[in-house]
Amino acid sequence: MWRLRVVVCTLWVLLSTSFCAESKARSCGEVRQAYHAKGFSLVGVPHQEISGEHLHICPQGYTCCTSDMEDKLNQQSKLDFEKLVEESSRDMRVTFVASHKKFDEFFLELLDNSERSLSSMFSRTFGKLYVRNSEVFQDLFIELKRYYTGGNVNLEEMLNDFWSRLLERMFQLFNSQYHFTDDYLECVSKYSDQLKPFGDVPRKLKAQVTRALIAARTFVQGLMVGREVANRVAKVNVAAACVRALTRMLYCPYCRSMPGLKPCQNYCQNVMRGCLANQADLDLEWNTFTDAMLLVAERLQGPFHIDAVIEPIDLKISEAIMIMQDNNKILSAKFFQSCGPPKPSSIGRSARGISDVFSARFRPHPPKEKPTRATETSLDRLVIDIKEKLKVSKRFWSNLPDDICADGKLTESDEEQCWNSHTKARYFPEVVKEGLTNQVNNPEVNLDITRPDTLIRQQIMALRVMTNKLKNAYNGNDIYFQDSSDEGSSSGSGSGCTDGCTTEAVLVGSEAPVMVADRSDVHTAVAGKTLSHGPSQLLLLTTLIASFGTMQPGWR
Repeated sequence: MWRLRVVVCTLWVLLSTSFCAESKARSCGEVRQAYHAKGFSLVGVPHQEISGEHLHICPQGYTCCTSDMEDKLNQQSKLDFEKLVEESSRDMRVTFVASHKKFDEFFLELLDNSERSLSSMFSRTFGKLYVRNSEVFQDLFIELKRYYTGGNVNLEEMLNDFWSRLLERMFQLFNSQYHFTDDYLECVSKYSDQLKPFGDVPRKLKAQVTRALIAARTFVQGLMVGREVANRVAKVNVAAACVRALTRMLYCPYCRSMPGLKPCQNYCQNVMRGCLANQADLDLEWNTFTDAMLLVAERLQGPFHIDAVIEPIDLKISEAIMIMQDNNKILSAKFFQSCGPPKPSSIGRSARGISDVFSARFRPHPPKEKPTRATETSLDRLVIDIKEKLKVSKRFWSNLPDDICADGKLTESDEEQCWNSHTKARYFPEVVKEGLTNQVNNPEVNLDITRPDTLIRQQIMALRVMTNKLKNAYNGNDIYFQDSSDEGSSSGSGSGCTDGCTTEAVLVGSEAPVMVADRSDVHTAVAGKTLSHGPSQLLLLTTLIASFGTMQPGWR
């Protein structure tokens, strides 16, 4: 009995001593330093702990925080979180910004170089004949650029029109002793499919150019959509419940006189998975979009890649002209038979000298005189680089909470020496899974899982629309518009486009500002108009890109 009394008394003394130590107010010196380092005034900040009944977020024991301090730290936690997300997503966002710029510059410069090469070659070959008829070729490149930069251009129809105009012009040059009316030339064009004056060159070039430009344009649009979605999602909409949880995690240690104490890693993961639950729901569509981008990237390296198609376009056109020249007599006779005998020219023009000019001066462009590549970096290197970065970006949004809470960045690796939302000790609750629906059991962030973030839903739709375009581009088809009420269907095939369709990336938004395509060096972007599909559907905003240049009139 005596021994039992000794043990009880000893235990009581220890507990009493511990209670007195806990009850005694501690100095707030470290807290004042840390608080001031955040840029806050020290006016009103306690020098020693005070009673904490006034606190609404942090534990209400003895504290170094006043109500005003808790409010300011609450606001600061929101800013800190926004900065954390922005910094954690910077590399991925920079990837899309830089890659979009590199690919866009490469493709545009490639078109410019090809046009200069053709002009230089044909000027030396045909001299004044080319100068007088150069608008046919200029119009070709105007339309190719207009298509690439988002114009409403049907590539197949445009290329058919180019070959028809070229046929009419060459037919008149080879038969300059005759006068041809517009109706007669229209008849010549009508029989071009049957007689094939340029051989198989137009068919092959059309297949190559349409596939190459569809892949190039859609891929660059995909980079633009990825850039805009990432930029928007990185600017998080921080819910009030998230701000409270962030304050408890980041700054309640200040109020408990432990400003240098970092949160436990599992605790941080629960807070971040709650605050980034909507972003995690973007992940599935983001991964599907990334896979579609990788598919189209393969097309950029395949047999129809734009570098191999556009750069030698001058040689392909000159080959077609030579085919027509070599078969001119037979072809002219067949056209005369189909369209009727032509009338002799009243001004006595003669074909004398025309064939001499072609045969004597026409020579293939020597390879050493070909222009250099559009940029110092080859297309293959650009594609290899972006493919690796796209693979890394998969599952980015669902991994973002864990990336933010990684050891050494924000959290304490020692599970016993970390902040667990109440004191310095181990954090016992399990880590919840990512995504909004899984936050129903989150012990740190109380979210309404029935109300998903509107902006995130809009970006999911934007990715879905772009993914559909990418999959079509991989198969050589061009899709311009997809109604939000019918995600599984699409309109437009090949390179055709009906009235009212859009050719730039389709993004959706209602509460967020309209996304504007950044193509200031090529054309002016205009804000899209809002289309309403009913109270239960998202508003669809499409970015309409102003077209530049129109087809020049025919040769006269």
